[in-house]
Amino acid sequence: MVIFLIMILVFGSTQYFSRKDAKAQSKAAKVAAWSPAGFAPLRLCVRNPSPQTNDIPIDVFQILDLPLNIHEASLTKTERGHLLKLSLANSSELKLIGLRYSVATIDSRNQVQLLVNRTEGFSLPGYGIKTLTFKSPIKFKQKDGERLLLMIEQVVSHESIWEVVKAKDALEAYARGDYSVTPTVLRVANQVDARPEEGVIYRLRKN
Repeated sequence: MVIFLIMILVFGSTQYFSRKDAKAQSKAAKVAAWSPAGFAPLRLCVRNPSPQTNDIPIDVFQILDLPLNIHEASLTKTERGHLLKLSLANSSELKLIGLRYSVATIDSRNQVQLLVNRTEGFSLPGYGIKTLTFKSPIKFKQKDGERLLLMIEQVVSHESIWEVVKAKDALEAYARGDYSVTPTVLRVANQVDARPEEGVIYRLRKN
């Protein structure tokens, strides 16, 4: 009889603790599921994937006296070479129709070498913004520790031309870290792309 009572007590206590442990484990699992620590880093990465790009960023030497500002510049790799991509903003009321730019490479010793100097046409209305990708390919293979620097040398509208004086000297000084050289911008009338004046038609009255 005594042995039978002992077996009942042992079995009952074991069953009681098993149910208690199961409830504790279930509660802990629910807490872990709702806790921020319960999310694995990979799950967060999958939910918010970062876009992958092969674009090469370009530093921009801004010339404040020009009516054209560059907010972002990069080289996009294609089969024909790298294409220059610019995000532009027109700070004037005039429509802009072209620019001339230079892109230089700067190595780890701050040695500057001109990569390309080109003139490109486009259309940007007054106070407008636009992202452009120019179609002329640039042959370029980036080396370790090498970066790119871009500067606008000329901006053209139908009425005016803005020209950076001694642009090469200013670019080289900026690349070396000498920011004391302030580029001068000369504005002249555009005699080539100026729009023809509207003719005045006079009608003669018969007396």
